[in-house]
Amino acid sequence: MKFGGTSVGNSQNIQIVYQLIKSDTPKIVVVSAMAGTTNQLIQLYEKHKAYSVIADQILKTIIQRYQSTAYELLYDPELLANYLENLAIFKNIVQQSILQPDTPKFLNEFIVWGEIITSQLIFNYLKQQGVSVMLLDSTDIIHLTEQREPDLEYASKKMEQILSEIPGKAIYLIPGFLCKNSHGEIDNLERGGSDYTATILGASIQASEIQIWSDIDGLHNNDPRYVQETSTVSLLSFEEAEELAYFGAKVLHPTCILPAKLKKVPVKLKNTLNPNADGTLITENVETHGIKAIAAKDGITALRIQSGRMLMAYGFLRKIFEIFEKYQTPVDMITTSEISVAATIDQKYYLKEIISELSLLGGIQISANQTIICLVGNFNNNSQVETQKILNALSGIQINMISFGASSRNIALLIDSEQKNKALNLLSIHLFHPVPCSPNTLSKNSTN
Repeated sequence: MKFGGTSVGNSQNIQIVYQLIKSDTPKIVVVSAMAGTTNQLIQLYEKHKAYSVIADQILKTIIQRYQSTAYELLYDPELLANYLENLAIFKNIVQQSILQPDTPKFLNEFIVWGEIITSQLIFNYLKQQGVSVMLLDSTDIIHLTEQREPDLEYASKKMEQILSEIPGKAIYLIPGFLCKNSHGEIDNLERGGSDYTATILGASIQASEIQIWSDIDGLHNNDPRYVQETSTVSLLSFEEAEELAYFGAKVLHPTCILPAKLKKVPVKLKNTLNPNADGTLITENVETHGIKAIAAKDGITALRIQSGRMLMAYGFLRKIFEIFEKYQTPVDMITTSEISVAATIDQKYYLKEIISELSLLGGIQISANQTIICLVGNFNNNSQVETQKILNALSGIQINMISFGASSRNIALLIDSEQKNKALNLLSIHLFHPVPCSPNTLSKNSTN
């Protein structure tokens, strides 16, 4: 069971979490930092060099929030004192770290403290409630390979060792997000990485189910931040969930589904504040058809490479992809014609270098501020009807690229970002809330 930042964001919610996890069934509980803590730590890191008044105030705000939550939860004086000592250690380490060199390693070690002090708080609270609980060290279990992939075999062996040496605990509590990289340094699984921690651990022990608890009822069929009438998708395949997560569904870390998929462990998305809601179940062999959900991914740049030499030219695509590989930049979408290739990327770290090398292959056109809209479902049996519905819905929207056919699970469209809200709402109306035509309407349309 993984609980996100809002789920553990205050003393009231932590008490709700306790009610959800207390049972005779042994479980692993993964916790994120309290909502907003990681952003505050990043702000603190950005100010740390001069240790300005702003940085001092950010640190005080973090400490005060966790202190006040501890006072609300912990009435046992020994456990309260133990936790306040943890916070004092955190404060001292942050102040001492200001003297450290400013490196990526330093940042990685800095921003994981939110998960550490949150898990320590919940650990002390569970002990106070009489729960048999053990606090695990994430960096001892979650290790990354040189390719920054989780080492599932290592995690499995480590969890097997822990569960055999220290059996019988009702709850094995662990902070999410933290890990060690291939150099043995403290690192993180990137934003939203607590989901990843949960699926890595769930896969490693072949759990009966992995539960991701957040502040919404599950994965919605459209983005509720931009579309008013959305509904929860009750059932998704692993492949459908992967597509939605990668293309912008905020409920899931983009890569977290893979470990569960590999070990065939079902994933359930639930709402901590509305636990009776059904949520979304993600599993294999889901036999449904049609469009299930829509996600949007912003910050996309489209690159069009045109060359008169491409016609019947061997190796042209290989040369293009070698450039993206050289700069470790993944491609989201790609389309080709006789003389040109269009590709989209969302990482801009090496954009200038990529453009410089691609320009040696032909003319380059660059379109920034693009959005990929991904429609996910099962298009095996009725793709013609579904694609026609999509194009009809977006008849007033300029579509810059279309990708369909590489997978039977998604159709991806590239549009200008300023058109995203309109496009999402049009798709929702036409695909999920179609208005039936009356005989009078049909008659009127036929005369027009």
